[in-house]
Amino acid sequence: MSKLALVTGATSGIGRAFAERFAADGYDLIVVGRREDRLAAFAAEHPEVAVRAVAADLSTEAGIDAVAAYCADEPLDVLVNNAGVAHYMPLADLPADKARELVNVKVLAPTQLMRAAVGGMRRRGGGTVVNVAGMIAFSGPAGKEQMPRRAVYAGALAYLVAMSQTLAAEVEDSGVRVHVVCPGVVATEFHSVQGMDLSGVPRMSAADVVTGALRGLELGETVSAPGVEDHRLLENVFAADLAAFGGQSTDLATRYRDAWPVPKGVGRKSSDSS
Repeated sequence: MSKLALVTGATSGIGRAFAERFAADGYDLIVVGRREDRLAAFAAEHPEVAVRAVAADLSTEAGIDAVAAYCADEPLDVLVNNAGVAHYMPLADLPADKARELVNVKVLAPTQLMRAAVGGMRRRGGGTVVNVAGMIAFSGPAGKEQMPRRAVYAGALAYLVAMSQTLAAEVEDSGVRVHVVCPGVVATEFHSVQGMDLSGVPRMSAADVVTGALRGLELGETVSAPGVEDHRLLENVFAADLAAFGGQSTDLATRYRDAWPVPKGVGRKSSDSS
């Protein structure tokens, strides 16, 4: 019996590279995307496996629910949450509809699809979830010189990293594996959609991102970074996270105990004398 993989954002870039790899490995596929013509073309190009094309917009509630139904009802061996949108701009400049679209596609949709798929995977005793985030997830501490500014995008990818790590612990010993891959700049349509010309910038291929993610799974990594040679750098980040988490106390930290004077402009008006 063939294995079954569902890949979102499968019409181009990293998503298509995942779908191509799984087809080459003999997986039947459910490919999800917004462009019906590309989905149909992919199915026609891969007669060697069963391909179901699902046209769905994961920025909408209806689209998320439709794909979640496949995740809940089908015996998935692999779920790849890859769909994305390229809204690179400062928070104050990000239109409300674009902010909603970005959060729906990169936060709400993966959450709902994982929730729908993991229960069945656990009952069947196995399965793999791969989330596609990016190294921007680790860029939060960067100063104002870090460009372009993209607070919502960075926050959404950071959510995927933390979500994947926590879910991996939740399903440990169930046979279900959860992985998040964090590439850097990749040669896809992603940036051109945003109007950014990166033709002169060195970029990783989408195929290499897929290779890195699948090899990371084999190595037992929950978080893979295909462009980071020394994986200890990531391990150090996660060790620091746990150290800070473990260092908390119910006592107010010493540096916060001297509450007054309040910094100018914070808490009380400067004219207050009491």
